[in-house]
Amino acid sequence: MNAFVKRHQDKIAATLTCFDRVVITGTLPDIAHAQALARHLRGRDIRLFDYPLWAEPFREELRANAERLAGEQGLEIEFIRRHDAFRKEARIKQILAERGNHPGLVHIFSAMESCPSFRPWHDKREHRTFLKPTQGKCLHFYFYFIDEQFGLCYVRVPTWAPFRLQVYFNGHNWLERQLQRRGIDYRMADNAFLSIDDPIAAQKMANRFQTKQLHRRLERWARQFCPVVSKFRAGYHWSLMQVELSTDIIFHRQSELAPVYERLVRNAVHVVKAEHVATFLGRKLTAAYNDELGNDFSTRIQGTRIRHHMGPASLKLYDKAGLMLRVECTANDVTFFKHHRWVEHRDGELTYKLAAMKKTIYSLSALRKLMAAANGRYIAFLASLDAPDIDPKSLDKMAKPVRDSDRPYRGFNLFLAEDYRLFLEIARGQWCISGFRSVDLRARIPGLSPSNTSHLLKRLRTHGIIKKVAHRYRYHLTAFGRRVVASALAIREFAVIPKLCAANA
Repeated sequence: MNAFVKRHQDKIAATLTCFDRVVITGTLPDIAHAQALARHLRGRDIRLFDYPLWAEPFREELRANAERLAGEQGLEIEFIRRHDAFRKEARIKQILAERGNHPGLVHIFSAMESCPSFRPWHDKREHRTFLKPTQGKCLHFYFYFIDEQFGLCYVRVPTWAPFRLQVYFNGHNWLERQLQRRGIDYRMADNAFLSIDDPIAAQKMANRFQTKQLHRRLERWARQFCPVVSKFRAGYHWSLMQVELSTDIIFHRQSELAPVYERLVRNAVHVVKAEHVATFLGRKLTAAYNDELGNDFSTRIQGTRIRHHMGPASLKLYDKAGLMLRVECTANDVTFFKHHRWVEHRDGELTYKLAAMKKTIYSLSALRKLMAAANGRYIAFLASLDAPDIDPKSLDKMAKPVRDSDRPYRGFNLFLAEDYRLFLEIARGQWCISGFRSVDLRARIPGLSPSNTSHLLKRLRTHGIIKKVAHRYRYHLTAFGRRVVASALAIREFAVIPKLCAANA
């Protein structure tokens, strides 16, 4: 059991790890890039400079299809003149409040938005005609609908080649449908479960998310909302654009979560460093890394949120409905994550090695494991930030000298620079995952010799603050150690020093 969950198990009703927001792109390999489209046109004896004439009938077919679907459902296509006029999600929420949640088409938006395109080009020097990639604007349709398996979804359909689709669904909506089929009662607010009668069964369902079922639905939605797919032999290739996996810790009462959440957010802002974020996400921070990395704290209408980001991946911590603590791992580029898989080389040879995650939707299963592990590491780290009430007896025990085999070992005083530096190092969240070694302390504390390090480790072990991992030269904080270190640092950082500063002001 996770250390944080174990500490608060009497206050926690359930935990659930599930896909949240998932955005998928669909590309037509036959015309996905300039060379492919040129090959497609030449194979049909169409001049490259006639590319706009070739694409025009497809645009009219997509527009007619949208108008037909709207007419069949008694809907009116709503044109968005300004991208910031309103939030589409808010408008859909209003419509659903009147319409209900039964399956079917909910609403259709249309908007002029940017899209990838191509332009014919003739090189006079090389006497060669080809297509160049460019950015253009075309009419897009947003089809919002409720699917009987995946709940509320949307498909974004551009009306100009190469017809790159964007599909959205929410894993919590999918899980809701599974719970309904099994007859398990639950209570939801927005995209979060506030209570589930059988959380163990719900977690098993979430773990068995079927990508094949998703693939079949994507093909059905493509045929329904983008019928031009029938004109291309290879059909759509589906890849992951953005994936969120959330771990929800549901408390029994708001009064139990509020003080815990306040403490976690306040401490996380100050304590979480760049190397922690990399460790949570399963990466190592090296001198060669040059992408963005850091923490963001924001106050929203719903409350506060802290976000730790590393390039295209991030971890977020916030509360929902005042009853649930949510840790959310987000990947805007799934190749950020690496795992062991079979890699095919250009010469056809296959090797099993550590490689970047593929973008195909069939990576969802492996991606879920890696993102769940990232959430788990972060939640384990939260246990070290979640300092309980100050325990005077524990602090007194830490400060008193002890004896081992008739040899005395002095206590610890956090107002001594060397003891304070030592406690800061052993309290690092990354040690919660793999433990620390004597060489780690020497690397981070200047002037520390091997003999001094051995003495410090012996002092910490004798006082019961750390324990040695069996058959390995690694150490972890004990439960007593986590409690006393967090309490001592909290007293120094948040009580004594601020009062001394105020007194001197």
